[in-house]
Amino acid sequence: MVDQEELDRCYDYVLKLTIESGKVIREAIDITNKKIETKVADWDLVTQYDKKVEEILINNLMKEFPNHKFIGEETVSKTKCLPELTNTPTWIIDPIDGTTNFVHAFPFTCISIALSVNKELQLGIVYNPILEQLFTARKGCGAFLNGKPIKTSKVPDLKHSLLCLEASFAAIENIRDIILGRLEAFVSIAHGIRTMGSAALTLCYIAMGAAEAYHCDNLMPWDVAAGVIIIQEAGGAVIDTNGGEFNVMSPKVIAVGNPKLGYDLVKLIQQADTKTHQRRSIFQNATT
Repeated sequence: MVDQEELDRCYDYVLKLTIESGKVIREAIDITNKKIETKVADWDLVTQYDKKVEEILINNLMKEFPNHKFIGEETVSKTKCLPELTNTPTWIIDPIDGTTNFVHAFPFTCISIALSVNKELQLGIVYNPILEQLFTARKGCGAFLNGKPIKTSKVPDLKHSLLCLEASFAAIENIRDIILGRLEAFVSIAHGIRTMGSAALTLCYIAMGAAEAYHCDNLMPWDVAAGVIIIQEAGGAVIDTNGGEFNVMSPKVIAVGNPKLGYDLVKLIQQADTKTHQRRSIFQNATT
């Protein structure tokens, strides 16, 4: 059982640890000879600094909270096995979200860390040490940027919205037409489109009202866990792409400032996917 006093201790400890760990990213971002490896594909990068930050975070948290569990991006990458989320307090960690940005010294990169207890997110921290943006949230306590409260946009219409999605996943050949079809649908209706290369920070920008919605299906728990509770505590909502309840362990994300936009986006995506499948069918029939 984790009581409020224990959650306070978790938050205070991990906040200091996250800020301290951010020094690794700040000092390394301009280094030109980073050791770069690929994981799933050429677009899925990891550096020695991703591994170093995760090691710092997990080793210190393990010493302080020996009964807690961990789901870390680089740890899971080694084992090739995503652990089950249980009722045990579990830290969900992305040591550098936006690694490709980090590799290119593009300053949109961050540490993302969340704590789940009884399978519910209790706290989230997203820290960009380059731009000194520290987003924080605790369940029932609101969301903050550098200690100041933030709230989501309440814009109710897609045509007046700035929409975010991760177009770079179009590099994956078997889903390229789906991604580009959705991009076309977003472009046709929105005020503007942004693709930022960091799911965690994009979610936080929705939380602070800088954009109205974010969509991406091809993510992992560590990409979104912290950002999800930050959006929720800022007054926004996160649902599954199909319109159902969001599952942090299998994240298909529609994150919005105004909940009305979520279901409008579900319909828009469904329409876009129908067109894509029709195009596939026409192409297949033409080549057979």
